[in-house]
Amino acid sequence: MTVKTRFAPSPTGYLHVGGARTALYSWLFAKSQGGEFVLRIEDTDLERNSQEAVDAILEGMQWLGLEWNEGPYFQTQRFDRYNEMVDKLLAEDKAYKCYASKELLDEVRAEQEANKEMPRYDADHPKIKAVNEAAKEGDPCVIRFRNPKSGSVVFDDQIRGRIEISNSQMDDLIIRRTDGSPTYNFCVVVDDWDMGITHVIRGEDHINNTPRQINIYEALGAPVPTFAHCAMILGDDGAKLSKRHGAVSVMQYRDMGYLPVALNNYLVRLGWSHGDQEIFSQEEMINLFSLNAISKSASAFNTDKLLWLNNHYIKTSEPEYVAEHLQWHLDQKGINKNNGPVITEVIKLVGERCNTLVELADQIAYFYHDFDAFDADAAKKHLRGVAKEPLELALAKVEALSEWTTENLHQVIADVCTELEIGMGKIGMPLRVAVTGGGQSPSVDAVMQLIGKERVVARIKMALAFIAEREANAQ
Repeated sequence: MTVKTRFAPSPTGYLHVGGARTALYSWLFAKSQGGEFVLRIEDTDLERNSQEAVDAILEGMQWLGLEWNEGPYFQTQRFDRYNEMVDKLLAEDKAYKCYASKELLDEVRAEQEANKEMPRYDADHPKIKAVNEAAKEGDPCVIRFRNPKSGSVVFDDQIRGRIEISNSQMDDLIIRRTDGSPTYNFCVVVDDWDMGITHVIRGEDHINNTPRQINIYEALGAPVPTFAHCAMILGDDGAKLSKRHGAVSVMQYRDMGYLPVALNNYLVRLGWSHGDQEIFSQEEMINLFSLNAISKSASAFNTDKLLWLNNHYIKTSEPEYVAEHLQWHLDQKGINKNNGPVITEVIKLVGERCNTLVELADQIAYFYHDFDAFDADAAKKHLRGVAKEPLELALAKVEALSEWTTENLHQVIADVCTELEIGMGKIGMPLRVAVTGGGQSPSVDAVMQLIGKERVVARIKMALAFIAEREANAQ
């Protein structure tokens, strides 16, 4: 049997972190079993669906690298198939028409509550029975699934173990609305059957739906998939993860400068573990992943840990991979990577200092674009009169260099220190501010080498002009 999993979001909003983890688990399980992964868009909620949400889901999946083998399927394109199966159940008396109005159902529910009964649909209630018997063909109606009245539904959840729900706790579910549109719980069953889904991995909020769906699978004569229900993700404060905890949309993490490999690694550990290991390559995730290693307990989202992972991947990933995902941030900031040194060389030099790609883009801007002002604090501290002579000597020496190498630039700085009998800080810091515009950067000789001779010379001259103007204004 080929293992087949699916991720089936509703296009009523963005792809959120919880959904992304479900998609990742489904994708990893399929890959670990040599199986297939299906993407299905459950868009039967016609009032709340939007194309924008569909696009956001697809963009999020693609950004995470969770490529699907089949799909995306859209439920709105399969109404004929659902109606065919509704008609089959009607013909077999496994479903029936109900003509009771919403007002009548509300009235019956109020009676049940007043009598301390569990409020539920009851086809045998005298008022509902009378309406259904009096109805004429063509009157507005819904189609309800005839749920078994006795016994119970038992299934072996791959995360939670044996779950049993009595049929007496379930009422006769609506499977087709008055307007002719099929409902979620029915469409899901038909889709999973038609698409050959063997394993359904989803959030614990679906546990109540599962026994209802199992009864429908069995009524249709369809194989029942294996189920695994994942616990929810909580915020740092123990409450359900929401917007107030920060970003919850996957693409917001892209915008904040996270690498997809870091987010995937973080999400896989939100509920799944392999010993004490924290860092997993994609290959390791696939080889090690199993459903029985997923925790039953809720997981708490920890932004500091995600930042730590992101820094790790910026430092250790191939610079070409980092550059690919950095490009979006460069575009946002108007940084043209063709207007300076090879971007991968800059990433090697600067990357390990950055927790996010936003920081990285900010910190490499001076390699590609000239600036017209120095950082005020850094200039006030380091571009003073005492720096004039060291900078002038450094300027003369870099202008005279025939080979523009990091080693030669390092020697220039050392020679300035020797000739003027000053410490490294007396030239290193003024030079750093001059060539980068700020007070922090990697080793200044390596930075100068990448920035290039022409820009370095022009920036030292700009710094000297700044010092001269500062001294003039002080007089």
